[in-house]
Amino acid sequence: MPNYLLFESQEPFESAEVPRHYELAAGLVREGNQVTVFLIQNGVLVARRSVGSDAFARLAHAGVSVLADEVSLKERGIPPSRLADGVKIATLDQVVDQLAEGRKALWF
Repeated sequence: MPNYLLFESQEPFESAEVPRHYELAAGLVREGNQVTVFLIQNGVLVARRSVGSDAFARLAHAGVSVLADEVSLKERGIPPSRLADGVKIATLDQVVDQLAEGRKALWF
């Protein structure tokens, strides 16, 4: 089974497609794939602990790994203490390593 790396650069208030991207990630895991969602640029805005951040808890429960770009978080003033459950901080180096392993990448 292929493994996937999904780059999410938008937040749900910016695009109605974002929840569908999360559903795609969970569906790929259900089909037996290993999936990582990498939040980058404005995609990190929803990584803050809030009423709407339960989507990440659901993704983590489904087996999706959710990573938030360290630089994007800093640029938007989001400290690690404010991250939602199920979201981990990552660097671009970590993502490049996943690509080097042969993961299929999708950019949203």
